[in-house]
Amino acid sequence: MNGNELAEQRGIPRLLNRLKRSFGPAGVFFRGFMDNPRMVGAIMPSSPMTVKAMLDPVDWQRCKLFVEYGPGVGTFCQPVLDRLPRDGELLVIDTNPMFIDYLRRTITDSRFHAVLGSAEDVEDIVRSIGHERADYVLSGLPFSTLPEGVGPAIAAATARVIRKGGAFLTYQYTGSARDLTARYFPRVESGYVWANIPPCVLAWGWQD
Repeated sequence: MNGNELAEQRGIPRLLNRLKRSFGPAGVFFRGFMDNPRMVGAIMPSSPMTVKAMLDPVDWQRCKLFVEYGPGVGTFCQPVLDRLPRDGELLVIDTNPMFIDYLRRTITDSRFHAVLGSAEDVEDIVRSIGHERADYVLSGLPFSTLPEGVGPAIAAATARVIRKGGAFLTYQYTGSARDLTARYFPRVESGYVWANIPPCVLAWGWQD
């Protein structure tokens, strides 16, 4: 590790502490958006109404592994952990080291796993924590702005990793994620939440 890398590594905790003290999780989220808007896709975390609407269709009693792509500052993490059974686990995957570092520092639940990596590798990551399949996968990734080919690769890997009866849950500000989901899942349901900044398109791709 060279001097620049070491300075950057040491600087992340200090930056997180300053942002958290000044603006709370929203400050960390906004910094993540400014660093890479194509991968974050929003300047504000999702609203409580979006969280509730997105998670309501989940059969929590049968959920042993819930996966989230692009968790940001963990807007969905605690609501998911609150709903999971005691033997369930939550795995989150993000390419942003600042978000992963923040989540590892703020969520101490033993059922929680935060991995720095790509959603394209979800199958390998799921196996690395001792599972073969996921019950549900949630994504807030901005599929409309991802680099060419990345969105379809993520959707295909997600379709392979979700068990029968599980679902791929997406929320985005256009219909891109819903339309992409329909290419890989046999049944797609959709919804809309106005009480979000900006208003949000929801979709559930079921692995019947």
